[in-house]
Amino acid sequence: MTQAAALSAPKPAASPLRRLSTLLWRLPGLRLGLLGLPPSIWFLLFYLIPLAVLIIAAFWSVDSLTGALQPGFSLHNFKSLIETRIYHTVIFRTIGIAAAVTVFDILLAFPIAYWMGVIAGPKARAVLGVCVLIPLWSSYLARVYAWRLILSHDGILNWLMHSLGLGENAIGYSNWAMTLTFTYLWLPFMILPIATALERVPRNLLEASADLGGHGFTTLRRVVLPLAAPGMIAGSIFTFSLTLGDYVTPILVGGPSSDFIGNVIYKTVGVANDIPFAAALAVVPLVVMGLYLWATRALDKEASI
Repeated sequence: MTQAAALSAPKPAASPLRRLSTLLWRLPGLRLGLLGLPPSIWFLLFYLIPLAVLIIAAFWSVDSLTGALQPGFSLHNFKSLIETRIYHTVIFRTIGIAAAVTVFDILLAFPIAYWMGVIAGPKARAVLGVCVLIPLWSSYLARVYAWRLILSHDGILNWLMHSLGLGENAIGYSNWAMTLTFTYLWLPFMILPIATALERVPRNLLEASADLGGHGFTTLRRVVLPLAAPGMIAGSIFTFSLTLGDYVTPILVGGPSSDFIGNVIYKTVGVANDIPFAAALAVVPLVVMGLYLWATRALDKEASI
C-alpha cells in the first residue's frame, strides 16, 4: 500500500471506553461528579433519608389503645417536652456536662498538645502520639468499667484517700463521676487537633514576640492561643457531640438520677414503645449541635480575622 493510500484510508472507530475517557478528559467537572457520586448516594441513603424519617416521625403519634403508629402532623410530642419539667432537667444535665467535659478537655489537652506540637522533637512527638492513641485501642466498655472501679465506694480512689488520712469521697455514681469519665474518654480527640494546629505555628512568630518584649503569657495569649483556636474548635466539636449522644456511660457510672437524653430515648422506645416521642427527643441534640456548629463557625471566622 502506498503512502497516499494509507493516509486516505478511513481510521478505525474509537472504542466506547476510549470515547468515554476522552469525554472525561475534556469535561473535568463531569469527572469529579462521577467520582463523588458513590459517596453521595451512600450519604443520601444511610444518613439524610434516615434523618428525614426521624424528623417526620417526631410529628406522628401513638394510638393509646392499640399502640400502633399514627402518621400525621401533631405537635403533641414537642409540647410534652416543653411542658414536662423532668425532660428539662435531663436536657440541661446533658448539655451542661457536655460543655463541662469540653472545657476540662481543653484545659488538660493544651499543655500536652503544646509539648507535642512546639517543644518535642520528631521522635518524642511520635512517642507522645502513640501514648495518646493507646487508650483508643482498648475497648470503650473496658475504659468505662475501669473508671467505675476507680470511683466506686470501695475503689482505688477511696482506698488511697483513706490510706492518706483524707477520709472518703462520695464521687462514685454521680454527675461528677460521669464528667471525669467522659473527660478521660474523649481527651485524645482534643489533644490531637490542638497538637496538629500548634505544629503548624511558625517558630519565627514566637521568636518575634520575644524580641518585641512579649513575655511568656503575652505570647501565649496573643500568638499561640489564636493560632491554636481552630484545633480547639475542632476538638470541642468531637468532645461535645460525643458526650451529648452517649448513653452507656450514664448507665455504668452515673447514679439513679443521672439520665442523659440517650437514656430517656432508649427507655421511651424499649419500655414505652413510643417511637414518635423518642424521635422528638432525638431532635433536641440535633438542634443543639446545629447551634453549636454555628457558634464555633462564627468563632473560627472571628479568630481568623
